Amino acid sequence: MSSPLIDAAKLLELLDRGEVTVLDVRYRLGGPPGRREYDAGHVPGAAYVDLNRDLAAPPGAGGRHPLPDPEAFGAAMRRAGVSADRPVVVYDDWAGHAAGRAWWLLCHHGHPDVRVLDGGWSAWREAGGAVQASTPTVAEGDFRPGPGAMPVVEADRLLDVPVVVDARAAERYRGEVEPVDPVAGHVPGAVNVPTSTNLDAHGRFRDPAQLRALYEAAGVPTDGSVEVAVYCGSGVTATHDLIALELLGVRAALYPGSWSGWITDPERPVETS
Repeated sequence: MSSPLIDAAKLLELLDRGEVTVLDVRYRLGGPPGRREYDAGHVPGAAYVDLNRDLAAPPGAGGRHPLPDPEAFGAAMRRAGVSADRPVVVYDDWAGHAAGRAWWLLCHHGHPDVRVLDGGWSAWREAGGAVQASTPTVAEGDFRPGPGAMPVVEADRLLDVPVVVDARAAERYRGEVEPVDPVAGHVPGAVNVPTSTNLDAHGRFRDPAQLRALYEAAGVPTDGSVEVAVYCGSGVTATHDLIALELLGVRAALYPGSWSGWITDPERPVETS
């Protein structure tokens, strides 16, 4: 597996050589779309991608952020300049949570070279990267989606997966608070690795040795011996844990509906602890 991450210095090199497509996926849960931040300044040449419009279908039985229709997703990526034979780098200002969703979807639909900017917009600015305020003219890409390259598990099989990881904050996992969804708790048997614990004090992903210790301590084997699935609140931030596991050589499955989809069926069990 190639690394799902890229640092700002390497992105600078790729931009200087004109060898990369950059997507700005700035977004925060519960906040306004990131278009205003993009318009104020972005990585030169980057196209803006709206998470709710381009990276998710309308809310429903599949949760708050169901996976987008493949053709709609493909059209959005082509508008953003994505081509199959050109590397893509995605970034946000939310510790990689939104950019992770774009990374996962592009990988899932068969793009061979997609990476998340480690540290996001802050890392770019700290590295002295240039800032563009005007909207660039982006040539139409040729990317054609074909889902299935990344593993997915649906609700009807989730309880059969040997190890299920809940990527939400610990208090939400335990059911002590639930600020977003109408039911508190977690999927029975799931272990908790909050996405915040994947990062170091500088907002970058921890090194593999630290990540391995973190996941092993939570009961997640990192030797590939068992199937692992990950969920969060709506299937967006779970991709952060998927990136961390990918850094360890573990290709875990996403439960796209996540907690918001799980609780749409009152017959599904809920656990608190």
